[in-house]
Amino acid sequence: MTAATKTNKNKVKYDADAIQTLEGLEAVRKRPGMYIGGTGSDGLMHLLWELIDNAVDEAAAGHCEKIDVFLHRDGSMEVQDNGRGIPVGKHKKRNVSALEVVLTELHAGGKFGGGAYSASGGLHGVGASVVNALSSKLVAEVDRSGSTHRLCFQDRVAGQYNSNGKFRASHTLAKPKKTKKTGSRIRFWPDLEIFDTEARIDFDLVCERVARTCFIVPGLKVRVEDKRSGNKNEPFEYVSRGGLSDLVDSLSQSPPVSDIIKISGIDNFEEKVPVDGKMTIVERECTVEVAFRWVEGYESKIVSFVNTIPTSEGGTHLAGLERAMTRAVNDVLLAGSKKLAKLAKAGNDRASKDDVQEGLIAGLKVTFPEPQFRGQTKQELGTPAIQGIVYEIVKQSLSDWFDGSGKKTHINAVREKISNAVINRVASKEVLDAKRKAASLGSTGMPDKLADCRSHGEDSELLIVEGDSAAGPAKAGRDAEYMAILPLRGKVVNAGKATMKQVIDNAEAQALITAIGAGSGKDFKIEEARYGRIIILCDADVDGSHIRCLLLTLIFHYMRPLLEQGRVFAALPPLYSSKWRGETYYAFSDTERDAIAKKKKVPLDKWVRFKGLGEMDVDELAETTLNPETRILKCLTMDDAKQAKLATTMFDTLMGSDVSKRRAFVLKESALFDRDALDV
Repeated sequence: MTAATKTNKNKVKYDADAIQTLEGLEAVRKRPGMYIGGTGSDGLMHLLWELIDNAVDEAAAGHCEKIDVFLHRDGSMEVQDNGRGIPVGKHKKRNVSALEVVLTELHAGGKFGGGAYSASGGLHGVGASVVNALSSKLVAEVDRSGSTHRLCFQDRVAGQYNSNGKFRASHTLAKPKKTKKTGSRIRFWPDLEIFDTEARIDFDLVCERVARTCFIVPGLKVRVEDKRSGNKNEPFEYVSRGGLSDLVDSLSQSPPVSDIIKISGIDNFEEKVPVDGKMTIVERECTVEVAFRWVEGYESKIVSFVNTIPTSEGGTHLAGLERAMTRAVNDVLLAGSKKLAKLAKAGNDRASKDDVQEGLIAGLKVTFPEPQFRGQTKQELGTPAIQGIVYEIVKQSLSDWFDGSGKKTHINAVREKISNAVINRVASKEVLDAKRKAASLGSTGMPDKLADCRSHGEDSELLIVEGDSAAGPAKAGRDAEYMAILPLRGKVVNAGKATMKQVIDNAEAQALITAIGAGSGKDFKIEEARYGRIIILCDADVDGSHIRCLLLTLIFHYMRPLLEQGRVFAALPPLYSSKWRGETYYAFSDTERDAIAKKKKVPLDKWVRFKGLGEMDVDELAETTLNPETRILKCLTMDDAKQAKLATTMFDTLMGSDVSKRRAFVLKESALFDRDALDV
């Protein structure tokens, strides 16, 4: 089989005839996403942007003061301007009107070679033709040279509609009337076969876009009218006199921290471009305009433009601005900051880009010929040299503002805001590191003080005891097959008021989390817990109650599923014991002791009060708190945990080191005391 007749698996012939070339507007219809970004609402909106941008270029060049945008009832859209009007004379090479060339030829327009526009938005020159390519119908009217000139298109074929609406193909421009005005009007009906059925034009987004356009062309008035059925939108009209400063003011939703800072500058750069078929070095001039301020709060908003085009995805100009601001803040504003002195010891005192931009509202515009965009939708600037130009202009001007040209109170306020952002970021990182450390606890080695059991799982137990004195008898009296002992040798952190970092740094909390082995907080996975039950063994006194509350609070905040599934218990050790006439008796309260003493005739002086679990011998501890047949366990619930949290707060008040808290409590609650009962 020869190469010319070889077929693929789908029996599609692949030879020279299969190589297609898409000419003119068919390339747009074949791959609309390459030109407008997609066939949904964003793509449909992009058609409107192309025509608006062309009108704005006229305004930026000083030839247009008013733009009107109409959303018609029949689904069509229209953009009008009072500029010079698209040229209508015959194009020398195409032998048709320049208006037809603009609407049918890709890369045709007045924006190449620096003639009609020195710095335009629609550099690629494909805007109007793309709109025509993706429309089922388009009507263009141009007021120029004393007449109105009309050219219509039906399915991309040029012609005219007669009085009864019938279309006739033709390259001739109609001249329906005389006029002294100048300007262009283009109305188009999007091809519904191209766009998604749910694609819509959002009136509010159109208004937002044209308002921002006014900020970059001060004095330009733009009006948007929604004539679609079912819409009750009032006509929107906007004009800006202050340019980017007005933009920053309109975007500032929170109280300002500083004045609006305005920066501008001009610099030149060189780049290679094709001229008459040869790569030639040309010199460009770039104008940089910036306006910004800091406001209270955390939200930031930076809006950037290249010539007249909003660049929603930024690019080299935005990168230059961000680098310059970060460098100026660190080198000038925060240099030697006392507030960041502690962080400086660890090298954490330099502000990041996000720190600098916390609460920053900014508008950035660069103007220069033939910008390079990344993609036809012109949302990101790619010209490399612009980054350095913006960087140098902004860094020098902002450094001067920080160094004293700005108001001192505003400089100090910005310094305070950014310093706080640095401090909060470092603190947040510590918390995040603590969370990661907490999540990994349990997967590493077990605590040294843990006396582990041989078998783990649903039937195993982790017994938490106070100190080594209780740990000794507990280890000796346990069943090592399924009972593990973890002694607490220090104070458990109060998880109800401690930070994540403080909890993880606490040796006792870390030991418990590690021993259980299921992580902590949101990362706690109860199915990975090494023990089926957690049993708290504390002395039957105030200190024991305090420790039990602290443990329960820790579990409530960081290992809550254990409580929710009823897997946390408190062992109830006896308060008294008595060996009398060959029998051993245990009592859990004074009342129970007195009742046993009366019934069994055990003298009160034969009773021993336990001061702690450490005072019990191995047999006593095993029988009262370890042996499943004879011990008493209380299953702790979520309600118990909530009460423990409140109790822990009370313990801190009554037993903590803060005397003022205790004094305030006594004074507040003094009315509840029976004064006659006080021994004073």
